[in-house]
Amino acid sequence: MKAYSTLRIEREDGVATVTIDNPPVNVLDVALMNDIRRFLASVHDDPLTRVIVFQSADPGYFIAHVDMTLIDEPHAFDTIAQDVPDGLNPFQALGELIRAQPQVTIVKLEGMARGGGAEFVAAADMAFAAIGRAGLGQCEALMGIIPGGGATQYLSQRMTRGRTLEVILGADLADAHTAERYGWVNRAIHADELDTFVRRLARNIAALPDGVIAAAKTAVRGAGTSDGFRVEHEAWAGLFAKPAAERLIRGGLQSGAQTRDGEQDLEKLLRSLIAHPG
Repeated sequence: MKAYSTLRIEREDGVATVTIDNPPVNVLDVALMNDIRRFLASVHDDPLTRVIVFQSADPGYFIAHVDMTLIDEPHAFDTIAQDVPDGLNPFQALGELIRAQPQVTIVKLEGMARGGGAEFVAAADMAFAAIGRAGLGQCEALMGIIPGGGATQYLSQRMTRGRTLEVILGADLADAHTAERYGWVNRAIHADELDTFVRRLARNIAALPDGVIAAAKTAVRGAGTSDGFRVEHEAWAGLFAKPAAERLIRGGLQSGAQTRDGEQDLEKLLRSLIAHPG
C-alpha cells in the first residue's frame, strides 16, 4: 500500500523531494492536505532530513487551488479543524505548519498555483519559478471572497501594501518575472535550468554544519500575527456565506473550473460569470 495517495517521496543527501500528484490539476482537497500534514509530521524530528523540496508531477499545475467542490461539503475539513491551533482555520494552519517546519522548505514552481496553491508557495521558505511556465494568482476575489489561507499575511511581508492589494483585488495571473519583481518568489529561472539550480541549492543547504539551519530559521522570522489571521478568517468566512460566492463558485464549476481546459484561463472564466450574472 502506498504511504500517501497524493504524494511521492524521494530522499537523497539530506533532501526530501515531495512530488504532488493529485490529478487532474492538483486541487488542494482533503486527501492532499492530509497527506502533506502527515508527511511534515513524519519528518519533523528527523535529523537526516534537512531540506524539503516540493514539486509537481504535472508540469502544468503545482497546486491549482482549494477544491471548489467543497461548497457542497461544508464539513469536509472538520476532522482536520479539530487538530489545528486556536485562532487558525485549516488552510491557515497548513501554511503555518510549513513555516514552522524545522527543515528548509523550497517550492520548485513549474506550473500554475492559484488561491490556496499560491498561499502554499508564499508559506514556504523559498520558491523558484520557471520562466514561461510558472504562474501565481490569488483568484478568490473572482469568486466573491478573499484569500483565507494566509495570503493577506504572507504577501504583506513579501510585497508593498499596494502590490498585495493589486494581487488580491486585481486577481490576475502573475508570470515568473512579475512574481520575482514583486517578491512573491525568490527568482525567475529558465525552465531548463530550474531543476539543476534547485537541486544544487537544496544539497548545499543540507550539507551545512549541524545547527546552522535551525539558527537561521530562528533568527529570520516573519510570521503573521494571530490578530491578522483572525481578521483574515472572519472576512473570508463572512464573504463565503454570501449568495455571490455560492453563485460564482458553482458557476465556475459548471463552466469548467477544475478541468484541465477550464483551468488554463480560470481568471477569464470567472470574470465572465461576474460580467453576466444571469
